[in-house]
Amino acid sequence: MPEQDQQPVVWAPGTHELGEGARWVDGRLVFTDILAGRLLEVSGTEPGTPRELLRLDVPLGAVAPVEGRPGHWIAAAGTGIALLGPDGSAEWLARPEEDAATPVRMNDGVCDPQGRFWAGSMAYDETPGAGSLYRTDHDGTVHRVLTGLTIVNGPAFSADGRLLHVADSTAGVIHRCTLDDDGNPLDTVEFARITDGGSPDGMTVDTEGRLWVAIWGSAAVHRYEPDGTLSAVIPLPAPQPTSVCLPPTGGRLLVTTARLGLPGAPSPSGAVLAVPVDAAAPAAVGYRLR
Repeated sequence: MPEQDQQPVVWAPGTHELGEGARWVDGRLVFTDILAGRLLEVSGTEPGTPRELLRLDVPLGAVAPVEGRPGHWIAAAGTGIALLGPDGSAEWLARPEEDAATPVRMNDGVCDPQGRFWAGSMAYDETPGAGSLYRTDHDGTVHRVLTGLTIVNGPAFSADGRLLHVADSTAGVIHRCTLDDDGNPLDTVEFARITDGGSPDGMTVDTEGRLWVAIWGSAAVHRYEPDGTLSAVIPLPAPQPTSVCLPPTGGRLLVTTARLGLPGAPSPSGAVLAVPVDAAAPAAVGYRLR
């Protein structure tokens, strides 16, 4: 298994405590600083300083654009799913974790190729089994799809939307689910397991069907073939990579990182990094609200 020798560079400087949710939207990178409730953007063509798009008074895990509504987003935020306006105003579709037995927040999320929004949750104290995976359908209804997970990350989909990859980070496992037409799992199998330290975090599927995964605590990104074989490891100068994004034009892997729990965290923890790679992925799919 080759270890990539390309040198990462800082694409967007910053000291974000928990950068996450890297997505390619309208030719630029958008990402969140979860615990600060911030949505940020940076140029997709050249390095630069991130610009704040909006800020919430609750944690903001991840967003997807709303199709046909420029500047509007669907978000995994606080204890549920909300539609956000350009000014940060929130229309809550559901707050399924509001009355959880232990305090729970939403975490990572993304739209599938069909335009449905999927997002996971986790307990603040990482209570085992307290996390779930939710699917928001085109009519705005929110459904709990998987339960009994701890820290839910991903998800990431095959090009046809039939295969869902989702990480239970604490367990070190990436699951793969086959979905029916309505987005219900037909089966769930173990796709990959991290056995040499670190936890699987944010991920994306490239145009060749390979899965790229940020490995929290391991200062690396892993690339897996469609059969689950680990085919590349990309070392990084930050110990806590959190999410990955491959622009549709290819040639570059963008990686968000975190400083959470790292006193005197080494630079560039909290920045967005870029690594030359020979891979591309589709832009973020918009949420299709009907």
